Amino acid sequence: MNSEFTIAVHSLVYLAYLPERMASSDLIAENVGTHSARIRKVMSGLRRSGYVDTREGSGGGYRLTIDPGVVTLADIYRVMAQGSLIPSWCSGNPEMDCVVGSNMNQVMFGIFCKAEKQLEDHFNAITIQDVLNQIHACG
Repeated sequence: MNSEFTIAVHSLVYLAYLPERMASSDLIAENVGTHSARIRKVMSGLRRSGYVDTREGSGGGYRLTIDPGVVTLADIYRVMAQGSLIPSWCSGNPEMDCVVGSNMNQVMFGIFCKAEKQLEDHFNAITIQDVLNQIHACG
């Protein structure tokens, strides 16, 4: 899992929380606890996917363009982090003359794919609004 997913969810929940559903990258960065350049990178991906829009100039920033009660964490995961559970390297070598060494990579890939599917299924049941509601329940 990468941190861009967490930043994206936090940013969208924060925008859903704001009355005008709009904030600058500096304001979002302060709320998330990271640098505004990192926020702009994440928000760029969200903008390309249609979750936010931007307004230039004074009073500008990022504006939520989606219904927080409809967009799920799985939607955001697919945009920001899909495939991140699968390691870039798995042990084993298909050329080995050992049943363990020659099949480990394929078996582990299948295990990680199944885990990612289960994660997406779990995330599919949670909307941005659900996260905001849980935050309100904490306060």
